[in-house]
Amino acid sequence: MNSNIFKSLIAMAVIAVAFTSCSDDDDVMDQMSGPDFSGTFVQQDQMGRPAVNTVFVSGGSKDSFNVTIPSQQDAAFQSMFQTNLEALSPAFANPGDANALGQDAATFTGLLATDVLNVSLDGTTTFFDGTNVLTGRNLADDVITVELLLIFGGEDFSENPGLSNDNVDANDKAFETSFPYLASPW
Repeated sequence: MNSNIFKSLIAMAVIAVAFTSCSDDDDVMDQMSGPDFSGTFVQQDQMGRPAVNTVFVSGGSKDSFNVTIPSQQDAAFQSMFQTNLEALSPAFANPGDANALGQDAATFTGLLATDVLNVSLDGTTTFFDGTNVLTGRNLADDVITVELLLIFGGEDFSENPGLSNDNVDANDKAFETSFPYLASPW
């Protein structure tokens, strides 16, 4: 099927759903006052660095990790992260093993356990560009490969090459040059 015809069919289906889902009931919410933000709100989930929470937080600790404020995460979860890292990665199998940042298992998992996305306010913003590491994140940064290299790649990124790359080197579409910068969906 021609991709333009397929796109047109999808667009028509979306429009049809939108029109059949509309309601003329204006009493549900006063459109001028906006949404209701009253009440008590609590944090339910967090993921500053993609995949870190997923990989290093043991199943029974997910809820606790997700509601712990970052300044308390290292003390509460670093030992769990280290145990999981050492069980998972042959690059940290021996005492004194380090990653390409020169971090041993305890130092590296202390960094990971504080699950925040660092941002450089006066330098390069990147997850890793060969020189700068964890100074922020650009949309095109290959975050998962960088994390795999730091977890499995050893001191010079050469260990465990089969585990150190997700082999997804770029987004399937170019990112936009203006806000919101995300690639268009079609």
